[in-house]
Formats: sequence, C-alpha cells, structure tokens
Amino acid sequence: MQGSHGLKERRRSWASLYAWQLSRGGDAPLFRQIYLEVRAAILSQDLRPGTKLPSTRQLAAQLKVSRSAVVSAYDQLLAEGYASSKVGSGSYVASDLPEPIEGRSARRGKRPAAARRAATAEVPLSRNFVDVTVQSEERPFNLGRTLVDARTMELWRRSSARVFRSLGQDHLGYSDPRGSLALRKAICDYLRAARAVRCEAEQIVVTAGTQHALDLIIRVLHRGDLQAWVEDPGYSLTRQALIAAGVRTRPIPVDGQGIDVAAGIRLAPKARAVFVTPSHQFPTGVALSMARRLALLDWAREGKAWIVEDDYASEFRYGGRALASLQGLDQGERVIYVGTLNKALFPGLRLGYAVVPPALLTAFITARYLIDRQPSSLGQAVIADFIEEGHFAAHLRRMRLQYRDQRDVLVTALRQRLGEVITVDAAPPRPALVMGFSGYPRRLIPPAVARLATALQA
Repeated sequence: MQGSHGLKERRRSWASLYAWQLSRGGDAPLFRQIYLEVRAAILSQDLRPGTKLPSTRQLAAQLKVSRSAVVSAYDQLLAEGYASSKVGSGSYVASDLPEPIEGRSARRGKRPAAARRAATAEVPLSRNFVDVTVQSEERPFNLGRTLVDARTMELWRRSSARVFRSLGQDHLGYSDPRGSLALRKAICDYLRAARAVRCEAEQIVVTAGTQHALDLIIRVLHRGDLQAWVEDPGYSLTRQALIAAGVRTRPIPVDGQGIDVAAGIRLAPKARAVFVTPSHQFPTGVALSMARRLALLDWAREGKAWIVEDDYASEFRYGGRALASLQGLDQGERVIYVGTLNKALFPGLRLGYAVVPPALLTAFITARYLIDRQPSSLGQAVIADFIEEGHFAAHLRRMRLQYRDQRDVLVTALRQRLGEVITVDAAPPRPALVMGFSGYPRRLIPPAVARLATALQA
C-alpha cells in the first residue's frame, strides 16, 4: 500500500513537470530550460531526495525533444550536486539535500548561546604578507597571470581605436559611480546567461577588481563589531583586508565539499558575514556541495547575515559546464556577488564588478562615490565594445582550451619528475604547493618543473 502511494506521488510530481511549455525559439537552449525546471522541482521538493529521475529517453520522448538535450540537462544537475548517478540503475535526486528553508526555519530551535570560537591569530599585514602574484621573471609558477592570443590582441586594438576615435561627451565629465550603463548591461546579460545570476543592470557596480569590491563591501557592512567567517585554507588577501579593517575573522575549515557550514555555526554563531569561493574554492579547487550551498543560504536568511560570493575563476572550468552561481539560488537577497574581468582578460585592465542586493545598493554606491568617484570611462567603453561585439565570449572559449592544455602539461611534468615526492591533488591538512600555469607558454613549464625537481630533491 505504501509503495503504491509512493508511486502515485512520483507520478503526480512528474506529471506537473511534463506540462512544461518549452520555448523552442527562445534565447535559452532547450537543455537549460529542462535543467532549470528539474532544478526548481528539486529545490521546492516536488521531487523529494532519493526520487528516481526518468531515463533520458523517457523524458525526451515525453517532452518531444532530442535525447541530447535531456542528457546535457542531467549532466549539469549531476555536476552541481542536485542529482546522483548509480551505475546500472539510473539517476536520482541527491539524498543529502536539506529540507526547504521555510520548513527548517519553522521547526528549528535556537542555537546554543555558548559555542566554541575559533582561535584567530590576527597578524599585521606588514609582518605576514607574501604577494604570490608579483612578477619578476619569465618563470612559472606565480599566480595571477593570464595570456592573450594574437586574435584577442587585434580585436582589442580595434575596440580601443573605435572608442578613442569617437571620444564622446560622456568622457568629458563625471558620470554614474556605478559605471557606464552600457558596460553594466553587458555584464548583466553575461552573468544571467553564463552564471545564472539573478540581477538587473541597476544592481551592478563596476570596480577595479575583486580587492576593490571587497574593500567596498567591508566599508558597507562593518559597523565596528563585524565578525566574519573566512575559509580555512582560503585566499589570504581577503582575510588580510578584513583584518586591516578591524573585522574579527573566524577561520572555518574547508573539506572536499567546501566550507563546513555546520562547523561555522558551531565555532562562530554570532558571525554576520561569510566570504566564500563556492564555485572553485581557493586554494583547494573544490566546489561547494549543493547541500552546503542551501545550508549556507539558510544560515544567512535566519541570522540576517551576508554571503560574499567571490566568483573569481568561474570562466575557467575545464571539465563540464560552469556551475551555477550561489547567488542564483538566493531567494532572500543575502548574497553579494563579486566577479572580475581582470582574470578573464588581463590584470592590467583593472575592471571588476559586484552585484549588490537592493538593501545595500544605496550605501554601496555612496561608498564607491566617496572613495573613487567613478571607474575610467575609457576603459569601460573599450570592454563594453569588446563584449557587445562577441569577442569576449570567443576569447574565453579559446583561452579555456589553451589553459587546459597548459594545466595538463604541468600535471604530466610533475608526475614524471616528482611523482615519488608529491601528488597533484592537495589534501588538507598537509602542506601543499599552489602552482599557477595560466600565464605562461607551455614550452616554459617542463623546464620549470625540472628546476623545481632539482630544488626539492637536493
């Protein structure tokens, strides 16, 4: 009897999904429409954890779409942790997803007032700061390097020439502190399509990069008593910026699923901000699991805390499609999304952006105005032209292939020369090497690994 009831429930759930109105001539590809519908059903728990998904053939036939579209949608659901696959059995809704936020909030009692706090050794910046991005010579493996190919260089010259030839009136006076509307619209369109960010152009504030955005965020959020979670291990410059501003940082451990939300609640229950790199954790490279993404959003909503999502490397995922942003899951408008064009193109560009929740927008714009008045109108005009002409997307496609090749050369050389000394994957808590590869021609990598091998084996 119970099995029959469960079968009816599953049929009802899928019956509502089969009634989708897929837009076959719209902007969104069919696979993405299918992915979004199934994801919405999982998040609302119309499809409960552990529910078996229909086969790709079955769903394709029911929706009258190609099987490849359903396969691509399922691949994305699997990559982002909404579903799991069992060999020979099929795909299932992930069993470790928490209950919907509304259900948990109503039943959960108060957290214990006394909780163990993480010890924080707040060392002044001048005594404990090492800049791993400083460039002194053409040798790997420092971080923060990019390459541009001849095609990008030529197209960038053309965009720059068009902007400098026109030199319109908008460059001859001061403008919106948020940045030019043309660039903000271009960034907004890109983020919606590539990162599933929920935003309008009005919410975007153009910055000089991630560090500038973080400085603005700290100024807006810090009222003299801010306590914030930071990933451990994590990006040292984020922690140093917080410490320099007088924010009490609480290191929260990172494991194979990303930042440990339960540990954060236990170690620092009074924190009202968290700084995370959920799509590609720095430096471990792991992605924040779906269960923890939802738990983090729940924590922020319940505690009226802010999540700062540093999406620094989203453009360069070398296996499968890019994971959807944490901000795109946020129904409570508690996520401040930070991105950069400096890593996607080149650091000398000095342009990034923040997607700011409406509740913080006025304060954010005011801080931007008081600190720096506005970003460079010329630089913005060039990158806006570059994006609108389609060159940015093409550049990313080419660079992904090139950087993946460079990564593979690095891994191969390390295994050949140092296979008995190190493993490529860093496994906390043991020490590890963080090695940059993106900004160097592939021919320089094997000789550099040979020099490293000599140094380590001496």
